[in-house]
Amino acid sequence: MLTEDEKSAIQTHYKALSSALDGFRPRKSQREMIATIAKTLGKTLPENEDGISTNQGQTIAVIEGPTGVGKSLAYLLSGSILAQTRGKKLLVSSATIALQEQLVYRDLPFLAENSGLSITFALAKGRGRYLCPYRLYQLTQNTGQRDLGFETPAFINLPRGGRLSKDEKSLLNQIADEFEQRTFDGDRDSWRGDTIAYDLWQRINNDRHSCLKNDCPNRAECPFFKAREVLDSVDIIVANHDLLLSDIDMGGGVILPPPAACFYCIDEAHHLPAKAVTRFAAEHSLADAVKFLDSFPSFSGDLAPLIDTVELVDRADNAAKELLQHFKHWESLLGQTDAFPLDDTSNETVWLWDNGVVPDELVDLVENTARCAILFSGCLNKLQDALSKARQNNKNNTKELDNVSTHFNYAMSIGDSIYAVWKMLAQTPPENEPPLAKWIVLSRTDKVDYRFCVSPVSAAKSLANDLWQRCAGAILTSATLQAVGSFNNILRQCGLNMLPETTTLALDSPFNFTQQGELYIPPLKANPKTPDLHTNEIIEWLPKLIDPVAPVGTLVLFTSRRQMEEVAFRLPEHYQPLVLMQGDRPKTQLIAEHHKALSENRPSIIFGLDSFAEGLDLPGNACVQVIIAKLPFAMPDDPVAKTLSEWIRQRGGNPFMEISVPDASIKLTQAVGRLIRTETDHGRVTILDTRLITAQYGQRLLDALPNFKRI
Repeated sequence: MLTEDEKSAIQTHYKALSSALDGFRPRKSQREMIATIAKTLGKTLPENEDGISTNQGQTIAVIEGPTGVGKSLAYLLSGSILAQTRGKKLLVSSATIALQEQLVYRDLPFLAENSGLSITFALAKGRGRYLCPYRLYQLTQNTGQRDLGFETPAFINLPRGGRLSKDEKSLLNQIADEFEQRTFDGDRDSWRGDTIAYDLWQRINNDRHSCLKNDCPNRAECPFFKAREVLDSVDIIVANHDLLLSDIDMGGGVILPPPAACFYCIDEAHHLPAKAVTRFAAEHSLADAVKFLDSFPSFSGDLAPLIDTVELVDRADNAAKELLQHFKHWESLLGQTDAFPLDDTSNETVWLWDNGVVPDELVDLVENTARCAILFSGCLNKLQDALSKARQNNKNNTKELDNVSTHFNYAMSIGDSIYAVWKMLAQTPPENEPPLAKWIVLSRTDKVDYRFCVSPVSAAKSLANDLWQRCAGAILTSATLQAVGSFNNILRQCGLNMLPETTTLALDSPFNFTQQGELYIPPLKANPKTPDLHTNEIIEWLPKLIDPVAPVGTLVLFTSRRQMEEVAFRLPEHYQPLVLMQGDRPKTQLIAEHHKALSENRPSIIFGLDSFAEGLDLPGNACVQVIIAKLPFAMPDDPVAKTLSEWIRQRGGNPFMEISVPDASIKLTQAVGRLIRTETDHGRVTILDTRLITAQYGQRLLDALPNFKRI
């Protein structure tokens, strides 16, 4: 229940914000969002005896807030007040760097300065963005791993064999000097010197598998752990979906605060389900696994003298040997199977197991390989414990332990990957639950190799069990969350349909779409099912739709790069200099050239793909027309989508109507949303796809769009 003090605080600080905003106009939708967030998070729930929230959706709200509502200030204001009064952290997660930067460098400073609230905040980053002093000093003091006193294990794939060029050594020494002098804080994003190449940074960054944690001699100056300490001290943490999901996958409270200690605000929430599926997937290379297991006994020989229980090394060696035998069997079997035709010369060939079911002839091999992988992983964990114990008993002579521990953690990373894959490959979900997608990829790039891959087709259950039911509260928001006029799709994908008390709210737009915009569907003769004819008609229609002399901006969106490039190439000659095409130059440069042309009273036309249909902000005359070449249907051609579609089909459903149409509805609404960005914008949306009129689902897609004037 929301207290009177909390209500008063929200009103007082909102009034202060309103006064600080130039030209502020009260927006009913923003006030409604603030009230809903406060009411939702105010339903604080007791924790059970295990310290876990009993959340069934009471403290969770899904809020669609169209452009112009002022979502970020709404959730930052009400969320931060409730977090402070209820003793929680406010953890804001976004899908894009652009929104993170907006929150940290604009919205939160504005809130802190103008609301009267006393708040602190910090940006949370993955540990890979931070320098590891221990790894850096090893390279700068010794110039290479082979100077550490023993050979680098063969399974560790250091870039270019571990050799550093003269320029790389010089750059590393510069980084070390500036870090020691504290003119560089160890955050890669704050480095102002020469560019650090990706491969080189991978050798000095903070990697969880090479990290010595509390045993590290440089622990006190570690940028990652210092950043962690900052997160413990602030009121608001800004993260991204990938970091949030990584933390949840590791049990929660590992990188970020525990879910029960947080109020979450998931902005750009429509990206969360797909990112979660990707995060919970696993794969490993067969060749890398064989190399690792083959060289493991020689590495464990360096490990044996350092720990008390030598029997553990023998067990690990035996487990590695048995697992290696199974992988050798896989190499032989996959080299002979008909699943990879000999006449197929493509770079990659996929063998997808139908409906995630292991083929009958492979059941025993999969189960036995999984058993060995689990056994070997258990041995590695026990060896890791033994190493930690050895360090505690030999605190004055840790150099050799440090070296072995660093390499052992690399071994753990490979072992973890193998374990994750085979644990899932051997799983059979309950009958009424979605299957796991399982497939093997034959790669013919640098060398012939096979990748074992497995992925959930839905992250709903994991999100429900590991995040929503454990968190103190959560707000999911985005400009577009409804699909074909309903929240059902996002609730199902996120697992929130399992929590019946979840609140949903669709806020009204502050824009008058009927007065500000038009929707036009030209009478094309061809539709995208006949690609060549459709492309010809797009080329014919664009000159009719775009004035080549009016100094205004047009955005033309395609779903196919091939079609985009063909249309650009075949436009009338006097149109071609006006076109700025995605991929020809960086996005920031393209947008700058677009604005420059308009400022010089010249027309400008942007040709873009899916990524330009979301998050692109071109107010005023920068975009007076959005032209959509075709409806944004995605082809279910990847293993995960194919497996999910087949499962739906077997259950009597229609994958096209259950997946493709809702997804297309969201993407279409996002694309249309590029037109009206402010209350003074005007323009037209043109859709060159007659299926909106002729197809059975067309009206449903139209009904989900803003109520523009139809012409």
